[in-house]
Amino acid sequence: MDGLYGEDATIMGGGGGAVNPAMKWRDNMARKFQYYLDKSTPHPVARWLGSLAVAAIYCLRAYYIQGFYIVTYGLGIYLLNLLIGFLSPQVDPESEGPALPTKGSDEFKPFIRRLPEFKFWYALTKAFLVAFVLTFFSIFDVPVFWPILLLYWIVLFVLTMKRQIRHMIKYRYVPFSLGKQRYTGKRPAQAEKASTSKD
Repeated sequence: MDGLYGEDATIMGGGGGAVNPAMKWRDNMARKFQYYLDKSTPHPVARWLGSLAVAAIYCLRAYYIQGFYIVTYGLGIYLLNLLIGFLSPQVDPESEGPALPTKGSDEFKPFIRRLPEFKFWYALTKAFLVAFVLTFFSIFDVPVFWPILLLYWIVLFVLTMKRQIRHMIKYRYVPFSLGKQRYTGKRPAQAEKASTSKD
């Protein structure tokens, strides 16, 4: 059998041998989508700029229609949850022991995220797209006093980030890296200054 709905998938599970064209079309579209998703993997700046554009479109829509505060609040809570996964190590030192080095003599172990950057980007973009689609259905436009929701989200964000930063300090890890460090040695100009100062 080819994949989930392979070539021998039939209409209504019958043995007639007729391939369901809707399933075949869906499989082809899924393959094309996955192909372009895979092609975007090595281009993080372009991906994040696209996500920023999607987020800006959603924010403009929510601002101009002056509604859907519950959808925006739910989106904010979901994004906060994604951010926590992005900033957390895959192996939690509190429950599974310290996997990260705690002393200078410990072996270096790179920081591995619970939620990798690509999955974080994909989930964030998908969340904004779903929230954008929800703004077209009036059933989700529940009348609420939005300043209370905003204040509650800010308090939740501050408390969650405070706890996460304490966790980072306690177990001495930084969830960001700027790439591999390169040691070039002494530069010629510095070596010349050092030799002239001795004279």
